[in-house]
Amino acid sequence: MTSLRTPAKATAAGRPTYSQTLPCEPSAAQLGRELIREVLGVWCLDCLADRATLITTELIANASGHTLCSKVRLVLGRPSPTLLRIGVVDRDPSHLPALNQANADDESGRGLLLVDAVADRWGYELKGPGKDPWGKEVWAELRTEDA
Repeated sequence: MTSLRTPAKATAAGRPTYSQTLPCEPSAAQLGRELIREVLGVWCLDCLADRATLITTELIANASGHTLCSKVRLVLGRPSPTLLRIGVVDRDPSHLPALNQANADDESGRGLLLVDAVADRWGYELKGPGKDPWGKEVWAELRTEDA
Protein backbone atom coordinates (compact mmCIF):
# COMPACT_ATOMS: atom_id res chain seq x y z
CA MET A 1 0.00 0.00 0.00
CA THR A 2 1.34 3.43 -0.82
CA SER A 3 1.60 5.96 1.96
CA LEU A 4 -1.33 8.32 2.22
CA ARG A 5 0.06 9.99 5.29
CA THR A 6 0.01 13.76 5.26
CA PRO A 7 0.35 16.07 8.24
CA ALA A 8 -2.96 16.92 9.90
CA LYS A 9 -3.86 20.55 9.59
CA ALA A 10 -6.77 22.24 11.30
CA THR A 11 -8.04 25.72 10.56
CA ALA A 12 -8.47 28.19 13.38
CA ALA A 13 -11.30 30.17 11.80
CA GLY A 14 -14.89 29.07 11.28
CA ARG A 15 -15.77 25.43 11.85
CA PRO A 16 -12.59 23.35 11.88
CA THR A 17 -12.59 20.25 9.69
CA TYR A 18 -10.12 17.69 8.50
CA SER A 19 -10.57 14.99 5.87
CA GLN A 20 -8.50 12.34 4.18
CA THR A 21 -9.18 9.88 1.37
CA LEU A 22 -8.34 6.29 2.31
CA PRO A 23 -8.52 2.96 0.50
CA CYS A 24 -11.80 1.18 1.19
CA GLU A 25 -10.24 -1.80 2.93
CA PRO A 26 -10.05 -2.92 6.57
CA SER A 27 -6.34 -2.06 6.86
CA ALA A 28 -7.21 1.63 6.32
CA ALA A 29 -8.67 1.70 9.82
CA GLN A 30 -5.16 1.91 11.31
CA LEU A 31 -4.34 5.02 9.29
CA GLY A 32 -7.75 6.43 10.19
CA ARG A 33 -7.05 5.95 13.89
CA GLU A 34 -3.66 7.66 13.56
CA LEU A 35 -5.22 10.62 11.76
CA ILE A 36 -7.99 10.93 14.35
CA ARG A 37 -5.50 10.95 17.24
CA GLU A 38 -3.33 13.54 15.50
CA VAL A 39 -6.22 15.89 14.76
CA LEU A 40 -7.71 15.52 18.24
CA GLY A 41 -4.30 16.45 19.63
CA VAL A 42 -4.30 19.62 17.52
CA TRP A 43 -7.81 20.44 18.79
CA CYS A 44 -6.90 19.62 22.44
CA LEU A 45 -9.52 16.86 22.53
CA ASP A 46 -7.21 13.94 23.33
CA CYS A 47 -9.65 12.70 25.97
CA LEU A 48 -12.09 11.73 23.17
CA ALA A 49 -9.48 9.72 21.26
CA ASP A 50 -10.44 6.25 22.50
CA ARG A 51 -14.12 6.61 21.60
CA ALA A 52 -13.33 8.46 18.36
CA THR A 53 -10.87 5.81 17.18
CA LEU A 54 -13.33 3.01 17.96
CA ILE A 55 -15.99 4.81 15.92
CA THR A 56 -13.53 5.38 13.08
CA THR A 57 -12.53 1.72 13.04
CA GLU A 58 -16.14 0.53 12.88
CA LEU A 59 -17.24 3.02 10.21
CA ILE A 60 -14.29 2.15 7.96
CA ALA A 61 -14.87 -1.58 8.55
CA ASN A 62 -18.54 -1.20 7.61
CA ALA A 63 -17.73 0.70 4.43
CA SER A 64 -15.08 -1.82 3.39
CA GLY A 65 -17.27 -4.79 4.24
CA HIS A 66 -20.57 -3.63 2.80
CA THR A 67 -19.72 -1.57 -0.28
CA LEU A 68 -17.80 -2.12 -3.49
CA CYS A 69 -16.09 1.27 -3.27
CA SER A 70 -12.36 1.52 -3.84
CA LYS A 71 -11.98 4.62 -1.62
CA VAL A 72 -13.65 6.29 1.33
CA ARG A 73 -13.29 9.76 2.78
CA LEU A 74 -12.74 10.12 6.52
CA VAL A 75 -14.09 13.46 7.75
CA LEU A 76 -13.56 14.91 11.22
CA GLY A 77 -15.25 18.18 12.08
CA ARG A 78 -16.48 20.52 14.78
CA PRO A 79 -20.03 21.50 13.70
CA SER A 80 -20.30 23.45 16.96
CA PRO A 81 -18.00 24.21 19.89
CA THR A 82 -19.55 21.32 21.85
CA LEU A 83 -19.58 18.61 19.14
CA LEU A 84 -17.05 16.42 17.40
CA ARG A 85 -18.36 14.72 14.25
CA ILE A 86 -16.67 11.73 12.62
CA GLY A 87 -17.89 10.65 9.20
CA VAL A 88 -17.00 8.14 6.52
CA VAL A 89 -18.17 8.96 3.01
CA ASP A 90 -18.48 6.28 0.33
CA ARG A 91 -19.95 6.17 -3.16
CA ASP A 92 -22.55 3.46 -2.51
CA PRO A 93 -25.91 4.98 -1.55
CA SER A 94 -27.70 1.64 -1.96
CA HIS A 95 -26.21 0.02 1.16
CA LEU A 96 -27.58 2.01 4.10
CA PRO A 97 -26.44 1.33 7.67
CA ALA A 98 -28.79 -0.48 10.04
CA LEU A 99 -28.44 -1.78 13.58
CA ASN A 100 -28.43 -5.58 13.60
CA GLN A 101 -28.59 -7.99 16.48
CA ALA A 102 -25.71 -10.43 16.04
CA ASN A 103 -25.99 -13.94 17.42
CA ALA A 104 -23.57 -14.91 20.19
CA ASP A 105 -21.47 -17.03 17.82
CA ASP A 106 -21.38 -14.50 14.96
CA GLU A 107 -17.91 -13.16 14.17
CA SER A 108 -19.22 -9.85 12.81
CA GLY A 109 -22.33 -7.69 12.85
CA ARG A 110 -21.70 -5.63 15.97
CA GLY A 111 -19.99 -2.56 14.51
CA LEU A 112 -22.94 -0.18 14.58
CA LEU A 113 -23.97 -1.52 17.98
CA LEU A 114 -20.55 -0.38 19.25
CA VAL A 115 -20.93 2.99 17.53
CA ASP A 116 -24.41 3.35 19.05
CA ALA A 117 -23.02 2.52 22.50
CA VAL A 118 -20.13 5.02 22.50
CA ALA A 119 -21.46 7.89 20.35
CA ASP A 120 -23.87 10.50 21.63
CA ARG A 121 -25.64 10.34 18.27
CA TRP A 122 -25.11 8.70 14.88
CA GLY A 123 -26.79 8.47 11.49
CA TYR A 124 -26.26 8.81 7.78
CA GLU A 125 -26.87 11.35 5.03
CA LEU A 126 -27.22 10.69 1.33
CA LYS A 127 -24.92 12.80 -0.84
CA GLY A 128 -25.97 14.29 -4.16
CA PRO A 129 -29.27 15.29 -5.73
CA GLY A 130 -32.41 14.07 -3.93
CA LYS A 131 -33.50 11.21 -6.18
CA ASP A 132 -30.10 10.41 -7.62
CA PRO A 133 -27.50 10.39 -4.79
CA TRP A 134 -23.91 9.53 -5.62
CA GLY A 135 -23.03 8.30 -2.13
CA LYS A 136 -23.58 8.56 1.60
CA GLU A 137 -21.87 9.69 4.77
CA VAL A 138 -22.23 7.58 7.89
CA TRP A 139 -21.42 9.78 10.88
CA ALA A 140 -21.24 9.78 14.67
CA GLU A 141 -21.05 12.66 17.12
CA LEU A 142 -19.37 13.02 20.48
CA ARG A 143 -20.04 15.87 22.89
CA THR A 144 -16.96 17.89 23.75
CA GLU A 145 -18.22 19.97 26.70
CA ASP A 146 -16.91 17.37 29.15
CA ALA A 147 -13.62 17.08 27.27
